[in-house]
Amino acid sequence: MDKEIVISVKDLTKKFGNFIAVDHITIQVSRGEIFGFLGANGAGKTTAMRILCGLSFPTSGTGTVAGYDIIRQAEEIKRHIGYMSQKFSLYEELTVWENLNLFATIYGMSAKDIKKKAGAVFEALGMENMRNVLVKEIPLGWKQKLAFTVATLHSPDIVFLDEPTGGVDPFTRRKFWEMIYRASSEGMTVFVTTHYLDEAEYCNRVSIMVDGHIKALDSPTGLKQRYHAETMDEVFRIVARGAKRWD
Repeated sequence: MDKEIVISVKDLTKKFGNFIAVDHITIQVSRGEIFGFLGANGAGKTTAMRILCGLSFPTSGTGTVAGYDIIRQAEEIKRHIGYMSQKFSLYEELTVWENLNLFATIYGMSAKDIKKKAGAVFEALGMENMRNVLVKEIPLGWKQKLAFTVATLHSPDIVFLDEPTGGVDPFTRRKFWEMIYRASSEGMTVFVTTHYLDEAEYCNRVSIMVDGHIKALDSPTGLKQRYHAETMDEVFRIVARGAKRWD
């Protein structure tokens, strides 16, 4: 039986004046899939992700995210997704509990559900003793765990991770990917951008954007076979060779 499609866009295009940031991209992502969205700075991936998150509208093209239309139902999309950025989107002057409570409320959870889930979350993360600690005082790895938890506490259909492992050590990155695998195994779709090409190996499928276009899309194994490469870093260099927009 085919898996449910939770992200589907066709000929998605975004223009800023005469500049085409995203140029007729077409992708489909299944429920529970870990989908890597790669591209050099300036390739257009951030613009595309903003459209998928309901934060921007396309110039042309069609699509749905979590079953909602990207043009007509952007607010509904926001209620059914989670989002985590490299800066973790946490409030440093608030405690761990205050951050969790604030974001859960923003995502529409009731006080009863927040209290119920929070206890289980703190126990699972081993953060029971950090509830009342200011976020600015906890280690980077714990901030990362908290940010992911905050983005997924409301059990969204899809979580968008925008370079979530930037600046953390290899061990912490591995532990973070264990959280990603757990979320995926529970049916959550993970849409992730990363500059660490080794992390692309952990994805079910990977797309590579170049100058606003998707130039390659397949499983890591499929891409390495197609480009006769040993690693995803090699694949990326081959696909992105000749790119005009590269910071």
